[in-house]
Amino acid sequence: MAPAFLAESWDNSGLQVGDPAAEIERIMVALDPTPDVIASAAAASCQLLVTHHPLIFKPLKSISTAAPQGRLIHTAIKNNVSIISMHTNYDIARDGLNDVLAARIGLSSAVPLQISAAGELLKLVVFVPADHLESVRCALFPHVQSLGNYRDCSFAAAGEGTFTPLEGAEPFIGVVGTRQSVAEARLEVLVERGNLPRVIKALLASHPYEEPAYDIYPLLNEGEKLGLGRVGRLPEAVSLADFAGRLKTALSAPGLRYVGDPQAKISKVALCSGSGASLLHEALRVGADVLVTGDVKYHEARNAQDMGVALIDAGHFSTEILMVEDVTERLGRTLAAAGYDGCQVVPCRIEIDPFKI
Repeated sequence: MAPAFLAESWDNSGLQVGDPAAEIERIMVALDPTPDVIASAAAASCQLLVTHHPLIFKPLKSISTAAPQGRLIHTAIKNNVSIISMHTNYDIARDGLNDVLAARIGLSSAVPLQISAAGELLKLVVFVPADHLESVRCALFPHVQSLGNYRDCSFAAAGEGTFTPLEGAEPFIGVVGTRQSVAEARLEVLVERGNLPRVIKALLASHPYEEPAYDIYPLLNEGEKLGLGRVGRLPEAVSLADFAGRLKTALSAPGLRYVGDPQAKISKVALCSGSGASLLHEALRVGADVLVTGDVKYHEARNAQDMGVALIDAGHFSTEILMVEDVTERLGRTLAAAGYDGCQVVPCRIEIDPFKI
C-alpha cells in the first residue's frame, strides 16, 4: 500500500514503536498517534496502531515521561501497542491518500502533480511444468506489474527441463537417482521491486516443485511515475465559489478559505493533502485552475493571487482524515486475501480537528 522507498528523504515512516516479531490480532487505524488515540487502541485490545502522521519525526535525545512525546512512547510500550506510520510514502503511492482525496472531490484521470519517483522494475523468470502453468501464473497475477491499462501481463514459452533428484530429495516428478526430462514453460512477469517479496511468496506457495528454478533480472525500464499531489478534471466546469461549497460538503469540513475570483470557472483541479501550498508553481505549470490543500500561509495566498491560480485551504485534518476509512478497508481486505482472516482491522472513531471554526 505504501512502499518504504517512496517516502521523502526527510520523512520518518515505518515502525515507530514496538517489537517487529510481536503477534498481531487486532489493528486500529488513525490519522494521529495522540494520547487519546493510543488509549483508545489499548482499550480496544489492539496490538498495533497504524497512523498517517509519525509519532517520532526527529531524532530523540531522551525518552522521558516529563515530555509529551516521551509520555506517548511510554504509554504505547506499557500497553503493548506497536505503532507503524505511513506518511509521505502513502501520500505518493498509487491509490494512496492523494488518490483517495481526488476520488472524493470527483476528479477524473488524476495523475501525480509533482513527480518524485518511478517504480523500479524487475523481471521474474520461472520454469514451471506445462500442466501447472496456469495455476502458477494466476497465483502471481495479483502481485505483478500492470502495463498501462492492461493487467495480468505475462509471457510463456515451451521448453524442456532436466534434473536428477539426489538422496534426501522428495521430487514432485521422477525418482531419486534417475535423470528426468520434463515439458516445462518459461514464465516471465514484470515485478515492482517493492512487490518482490510477495511475488516470491506466491510463487513458492503455488509451484509444485520442491526447489523451483527462477531468475530475477534488473531492468533499465522505469515503472509507473509517482509523486506528491494529483491533478485531474471535474466532470463539468463550475464557479470557484460553487466548487468551494461542494468541497466543504464532500470533506465534511467545518469551513474553508479560498483565494480567487468567486465567479472564476474551475475545471482542472490540482490538490495535495495536508500541507501542499509549496506546490503552487507545479499547479501553475500544469495549467490547473485551482490548488486544493491545507495549512495555507498568508504570503502563500498572496503568491497565488499574483500567479492567477485559485487556492483553497480546506484544512490539514479535513484533507487527510479520509485515510482512516481507506486504510481500514484496504488493510482488512489485503490481510483476508493473504489468509489472515483472524486479524481484525478497526477505524479510530474519536479523532477531531484541533481547530475550531
